[in-house]
Amino acid sequence: MKYWLMKAEPNSRIVKGKDVKFSVDDFEAVGTTAWEGVRNFEARNLMKDMSTGDKVLFYHSNCKNPGIAGFAEVCKETYPDYTAWDSSHPYYDPKTNKETPKWFMVDVKFVFRAPHFVSLSLLRRIAAVSSHDTLEAVAYVGSDGLKAIKEMALLNRGRLSVQRVSEACWTAIEEMARRGGWGDTSFSQKVKATSIKSDRTRKIAEQDSQEELKDGTGRSTASDGPGLESRWGTSRRGCKRKESDGDTINARRKSARTK
Repeated sequence: MKYWLMKAEPNSRIVKGKDVKFSVDDFEAVGTTAWEGVRNFEARNLMKDMSTGDKVLFYHSNCKNPGIAGFAEVCKETYPDYTAWDSSHPYYDPKTNKETPKWFMVDVKFVFRAPHFVSLSLLRRIAAVSSHDTLEAVAYVGSDGLKAIKEMALLNRGRLSVQRVSEACWTAIEEMARRGGWGDTSFSQKVKATSIKSDRTRKIAEQDSQEELKDGTGRSTASDGPGLESRWGTSRRGCKRKESDGDTINARRKSARTK
């Protein structure tokens, strides 16, 4: 079994007259959705490596407060993304067709909503704490869990809308989503390291909101060309936006997805 993080935009954004919004509320309502619209080769290849039963962290991107909002599971392995040759689709690609498909998608089913939203700012603060310090509010995930979070692709090259996640990281985040403990207000006010924050930690805290908008290119805002990824999803209930990551952040990927 493998573990993944997949981004979607929770706020409305109109592309070619269609709203590409796809929040955890939308996901829960539809139950199962095709993860279409990915137009980034690396993200496409990652999806081709997915198997039925793989676990997914569902991530809100390109919004004011990006983060993990739910949990999902791959329920159908890759097949051609037919939206790529649909000229009315927000992420139409005239360079592909039914005979020689270039883009692929998987089906993903909703499993459960995160009881406690795990924000990008929280993950960044965990990553900024030195190995000699402990964030008491999330110490229950253990040193291995904290280490796995620090190594997340989301925190190191976050603009890709589909990312690999280690089992240890997925387990730690699932536990955080279930248990919480850091409060619903500003993490910087509620969670303190056992020693004084480093300059790097303070700097990250000050820049969080700006960077979140910047890297929030997940599946929505940029209409990426090869290399940007966009994922808008048209699910069984119509057009949904899945993330279009800000790999390049062009049009559809998240103009503001912070990671």
